Amino acid sequence: MSGSGADNTMRGRVGNRRGRFRLAILLNLNRWVFAGILALGMFVFLVLLGVLDASLLRTSIRQGGSAKTIFRSYIGALITGVTLVVTIDQLVLSQENGPLGDQRERMSGALDFREAVEEFFGTTSPPEPSAFLQILIDTANDRATALEDRVAESDNEELKEEVSDLVETIVGNAETVSNELEGAQFGRYEVIKAALDFNYSIKIYRARKLRDDFADSLTDEMDDTLDDVIEILQFFGPAREHIKTLYFEWQLINLSRQILYVSIPALATAAGLFMYLDASSFPGTLLGVDNLIWIFSAGIAFSSTPFFLLVSYILRVATIAKRTLAIGPFVLRESRRDE
Repeated sequence: MSGSGADNTMRGRVGNRRGRFRLAILLNLNRWVFAGILALGMFVFLVLLGVLDASLLRTSIRQGGSAKTIFRSYIGALITGVTLVVTIDQLVLSQENGPLGDQRERMSGALDFREAVEEFFGTTSPPEPSAFLQILIDTANDRATALEDRVAESDNEELKEEVSDLVETIVGNAETVSNELEGAQFGRYEVIKAALDFNYSIKIYRARKLRDDFADSLTDEMDDTLDDVIEILQFFGPAREHIKTLYFEWQLINLSRQILYVSIPALATAAGLFMYLDASSFPGTLLGVDNLIWIFSAGIAFSSTPFFLLVSYILRVATIAKRTLAIGPFVLRESRRDE
């Protein structure tokens, strides 16, 4: 089994080019760029439809058909959508409110977890999520290296080979993810991407299996060090889930604000075209295409931007949620475990 850091990242675990491209679109691409691509796609599609019958659009508007009244529907949809977004925003924020006792319990739980982790650090853990994850990963790296040093004294060559392979996997993956976390600011996708790139589940499984398979060959020192490796990997799971939850709330709040910002010009565009668009508007052609087709297509595409922005954010959140459904040594997707 490869110990390459790249092989353990999300991109490496996908395995095929098509999956990597889909992952790049759903997760890595800037959400505004993603929404812009969707809007551009709709614009091009509508222009191509208009080219098939250039006179149909003006005829539909002249006869009071759906070509113009579609903007009336957009006005209602945008107002309803903004109301829904505000409701979602309030729902997310309401989770942060609660009685004093609940807030104290949350605080105690967070401090208890930090104190348990700090037994390995030997120092106070950093408050920044990226730095906290980084020190967890670095500690797993150090404990894995210490395990390899302990096992080097063993006469069991098979044990040495298995431990070396496990340590290579942990160290390679830890170095890759540690570099990704360097200087990463919470609220941006880079922190979550790095957390998802550390494949801790399969590492816990392999470490526990190694302990069971070579129980008779492990000395007390080796066994204690292996327990440390397993325990620090187990700390990474709930830490990642907590930071992921905070990231989801952060993103939903950002989504609410951004949709509110873009809905105002989108609503103005839809209202303006509904009120003033006429069959005689924008005479002439551009690049052989009726100007009215260009304006109509651009108006529809721009008025759809709030929806496309919502789609781009929800696709990222849903993809992250799907890839982190299980916590602990559960691997829900196809893996190379049997190798």
